[in-house]
Amino acid sequence: MTDVSVSVIIATRDRDALLAQTLEALIAQRWPRDRFEILVIDNGSSDRTRAVVQAAAGRANGPPIRYFYVAEPGKSGAINQALPYATGELLAFTDDDVMTHPTWIERLSSAFAETGADFVAGRILPRWESAPPSWLSPNLYGVLAIPDNGEARVTITAADGPSIIPIGANMAVRADVMRRVGGFRSDLGKLAGTLRTGEDHELCLRMLHAGCRGIYEPTAVVHHWVARERLDRRYFRQWLYQNGRDVARVDASYPPSTPYLFGVPRYLWREAASNMWGAIRWTLSGDRAASFAAALGALRFCGYVREAWFGAPAATASETV
Repeated sequence: MTDVSVSVIIATRDRDALLAQTLEALIAQRWPRDRFEILVIDNGSSDRTRAVVQAAAGRANGPPIRYFYVAEPGKSGAINQALPYATGELLAFTDDDVMTHPTWIERLSSAFAETGADFVAGRILPRWESAPPSWLSPNLYGVLAIPDNGEARVTITAADGPSIIPIGANMAVRADVMRRVGGFRSDLGKLAGTLRTGEDHELCLRMLHAGCRGIYEPTAVVHHWVARERLDRRYFRQWLYQNGRDVARVDASYPPSTPYLFGVPRYLWREAASNMWGAIRWTLSGDRAASFAAALGALRFCGYVREAWFGAPAATASETV
C-alpha cells in the first residue's frame, strides 16, 4: 500500500505551539518519507509559525515540509491557493491542533485501496484541556469538531443526505477528484472574527453530486485538541446559530429532496417543535444536558430560517472556489 504518494495539508493561524505538536506527530508517521509531503498554509500568523515550520522541515529523516504564506483572510481561500502545489495522489487534510495516530496515513491509504472510494473521512477523538462540563452531551461534540462516528466502516452516499460528513480535521480526497470538482468554497469556512463553517459539508455534497463515493474509515484516527475556553455555553449558542445559517447556504445550492414549508424543509419545522418541547420537558425533569442540547437545536433552526429568508442568493461552486 506504500506506493501511493500523499500530500498532507494544514491551514494555520497564530497557533505555533499546537502546530509544533501536529508536525511532530506527522513526522512520526509510519509511511515512507519519500512518499508523503506536508504543506503548511499560514493564513496571516503574527506568532512564530514560520519558525516552527522551518524547524520541523530541518529535521533529519523527515518528509518534505513546505511553507506557504497567504495574507488574505479565510481558511478556504488560503488552502485553495496552495492546492496546485500539492504533488500527492491523495490529499489528506488535518488541522493545526490535531495529533495524528502513527498509522493515520497508512489507514487512509488502505481505505482508498480496499474500497475504491473517491474520498475518506477518518475518526476524530478528543484531547480535552479540561474535563467536559455536565451540560455537554456527546451529541453536541460536532460543535467542537470531535464527532465520533463509531468503530464500523460506513459508505457515504447521497441517498437522503449523507449520514456522515467529512470535516477538515481528518479527511482525504483523491487529487484527481479535487481537480475535477474544484477546491473549497471561499464564502464558507473559517474566517477570523466569525464562527463560519460549512466548507467541508459543501465539498462533500459537491463530490457526491458529481458521482463520487465516500467512505468513513474508523481506523484512521486523530485526536483533536479541545481548548478550555470553548467549553462555554455562549460559544455553543453562537456556533449553532451560525451553523444553521451555513447549512441553509449549502442547502440553497443543493436542495434536499424533501417538501418545503415557507422556504424551509418541512422536517426542520418538526425538529424545531420537538426541540422546543424537549427543552421545556427536560428542564422540568432536571436533565441539564438534554435540555441544553434541545434548546441549541431550536436555535440552530432560527439561524437556518434567518439565512433562508433574508440571506444572500445561493452561490455556486464555480463562483466561490
